[in-house]
Amino acid sequence: MGIVPIWGFQMLIAISVAIFFRLNKALVILAANISIPPFIPVIIYLSHLTGAIWMGTNAVKLSFDKEITIEFLQNSFGQYVAGAITLAIMAGLTFGILTALLLKLKHKRSIPV
Repeated sequence: MGIVPIWGFQMLIAISVAIFFRLNKALVILAANISIPPFIPVIIYLSHLTGAIWMGTNAVKLSFDKEITIEFLQNSFGQYVAGAITLAIMAGLTFGILTALLLKLKHKRSIPV
């Protein structure tokens, strides 16, 4: 939920989802805090790149050589939102599977034979 572009409502939605799916609320709050200031430029950049996949030939290329204008932001907003949602789903699945595998591995090692 920390990557989804619903600024200001990320934590509220994350807690609501945790309650609905009966998840550990403390862990959900901890995991939803990915959008801390040092990570925001990386998240925005990766969201923009991921959104280019959905936009195809209409994708707007992000260039650090040019000035970012209001027109650029208007033209690339849809790309950013599509990319952010896709990136959030991919990150959730990746880290969810990784966590499940690590817990399974830990559980196997802790059971005496």
